[in-house]
Amino acid sequence: MVFLKQLCISSGSVLRRYIQTSSRRQVELTSIRYPGVKRGNYGVVVDNDIATFERLIPGRVLTDSLEGYNTDWLKTCRGASQVVLRPKSTEEVSAILKYCNEKKLAVVPQGGNTGLVGGSVAVFDEIVISTQLMNNIISLDEISGTLVCQAGCVLASIEDYLSEYKLTIPVDLGAKGSCHIGGNVATNAGGVRLLRYGSLHGSVLGLEAVLASGEVVDCLSTLRKDNTGYDLKQLFIGSEGTLGLITAVSLNCPQKPQAVSVAFLGCESFQRVLDIFKESRHKLGEVMSAFEFMDSHSMVVAKENLKLKSPIGDFPFYVLIETSGSNGSHDEEKLSQFLEHVTSSEIVQDGTVATEPTKIQYIWSIRERLAEGLLHDGYCYKYDVSLPLSSFYGLVEAMRERMGNMVTRVIGYGHVGDGNLHLNLTSPEYSSEVMKKIEPFIYDWVADQKGSISAEHGLGFKKKDFIYHSKSKSAVRLMKDIKRTFDPNMILNPYKVLPDL
Repeated sequence: MVFLKQLCISSGSVLRRYIQTSSRRQVELTSIRYPGVKRGNYGVVVDNDIATFERLIPGRVLTDSLEGYNTDWLKTCRGASQVVLRPKSTEEVSAILKYCNEKKLAVVPQGGNTGLVGGSVAVFDEIVISTQLMNNIISLDEISGTLVCQAGCVLASIEDYLSEYKLTIPVDLGAKGSCHIGGNVATNAGGVRLLRYGSLHGSVLGLEAVLASGEVVDCLSTLRKDNTGYDLKQLFIGSEGTLGLITAVSLNCPQKPQAVSVAFLGCESFQRVLDIFKESRHKLGEVMSAFEFMDSHSMVVAKENLKLKSPIGDFPFYVLIETSGSNGSHDEEKLSQFLEHVTSSEIVQDGTVATEPTKIQYIWSIRERLAEGLLHDGYCYKYDVSLPLSSFYGLVEAMRERMGNMVTRVIGYGHVGDGNLHLNLTSPEYSSEVMKKIEPFIYDWVADQKGSISAEHGLGFKKKDFIYHSKSKSAVRLMKDIKRTFDPNMILNPYKVLPDL
């Protein structure tokens, strides 16, 4: 299976030496870009610690060439970890965390390092515990569709494995070739299939996690129904590694669709996007698996930065609809009737349908590669929010008006089917002036509309101080109590998710 890298380091002179010895331009250290964050009262890795780690996991302790582990995928956050640990088993993770907890050494769980909110890399010198070698499929029940695997399995590799048994994974992300299922669960990743299969809170049947103390919490059930006591696994789903390190998961995997079709449509306004969505729910119903939208500014990114061509003409807005089911002719007939209706009603101005895998993949690449295309501009200010559909695109328009020529572009795209907007602004390089113009205005706007400041990317490091825009003080206080119960020494992914710890 394929995996990304991960990392760790220390502090003080080590940080300065790490910067000075770099031969090429690096991302600014998170601790410098965000000077208000102070290092906690944690231990510093010394030679004796490295020797202990070598005894625990011989040959799998990394202490050099760690830049890839220290820098997040967006190249917006960079830590200064000095050591990366790569365990292969739950027992090894347990031994590592037990030792780190006793020494009060802070750690960062890291999967494929594809997160977008700075949650998977160190802020200072936390030790990175990588799951990249924990990549075994443990079991598969073909009849029930229940898969049990280690946390380091890459999402695309799981999908390929399941395909041989005519099953599929219930989550699909643009980063599926790199992200790990453990990281997906830890962040409650959403993706384009949520409209069809729901969130991971429903698809995860069980999990295994290791607490900061080294205690293993075995909730690795494969049952669809288990109504005994508190559903503890739900606490770990979306906790972003702050309560425990997920080492294995049990998933409910649906049947793989036998037929898939994609429609790519152009329309004149966002209201028309909503009209198309309303009609698609009514006429496509059970076969609709995804409903995505892009604005014209997104298409410019695809054309100019990614050199992709639109399959239809130029329009203010675009819609991508995917249908999937067990009867191709039936699904295609429903899709054709739907397109005939929305076209004759002048809701849609133009469109095309793809049923061949290569054409379907190409159309999806226009949508899924936008995050990559935005990085060509320099720096990307990326926001992932949930909003009522009545005010969904209003945020993009408000930010475009507010930012003016301070930024290169403002684009909006995302999952209309579940109310998840991806708002992105770019500039040649990071600017604190631009950031101050964006935040907290954007979060205030979302809060005024009764939305959520994070739809699927989590809070990580970047959003933790804005949690009160979406959660009450009493709710956050209870979250902090849970954190202290699970991790009294606060060594698990510090500076993330919750403020003022």
